[in-house]
Amino acid sequence: AVLARELSVYAKGRFVSFGRSESRLGAQSEGEMRPLTEKEAKAVFEKLFKFVGKDVEAFLRKREKESYCFRLQKNKIYYIRENIMRKSTNISRDKLVSLGTQIGKFTHSGKFRLTITCLELISEFAKNKVWLKSSAEMSYLYGNNVLKSSMARITEGTPVNAGVVVYSMSDVPLGFGVSARATEDCRRLDPHSIVVLHQADIGEYLRNENEIG
Repeated sequence: AVLARELSVYAKGRFVSFGRSESRLGAQSEGEMRPLTEKEAKAVFEKLFKFVGKDVEAFLRKREKESYCFRLQKNKIYYIRENIMRKSTNISRDKLVSLGTQIGKFTHSGKFRLTITCLELISEFAKNKVWLKSSAEMSYLYGNNVLKSSMARITEGTPVNAGVVVYSMSDVPLGFGVSARATEDCRRLDPHSIVVLHQADIGEYLRNENEIG
């Protein structure tokens, strides 16, 4: 219900061109940056909602006296300051390589997934958090799941299958994933049980440098 309300708020041309048909949008050059269709916007908001809850609205509210919007280029979604978006209209679309911060991309099957480049944004609004012991950070940064023995603490009330941002003990965001256990269950787990299923981590900037670039 919350997601539906948020979508209706922003359907008035903020980041979605509902007045144009998907077939017309699809007719644009594949490399051109464009607003999201209704279907694409729903997929993006559903994924963001998993991590930030109703604060998903804050992504497009004024931050630092500026408003933001989403745009799609090829299969990637970008988060862009609106005044920069307006200025970019002076650049030929076939010359525009990218704009703003990439927050995710659509797979070949049409599913949307967040990428590590969105970590700073979702960590600002994250509802559920897990802090790693210092000795476990390197394992996580190699793409491994978070085990009970690796976890220092977890946000109270975290449910199963919730979006979780993973932090170091010094509150540095390291990545994100999905909770495999609720907070209350974690207390009864054996040390080798999985607490968070890995989705992305900052180690990808080295491991997948060419893909991210």
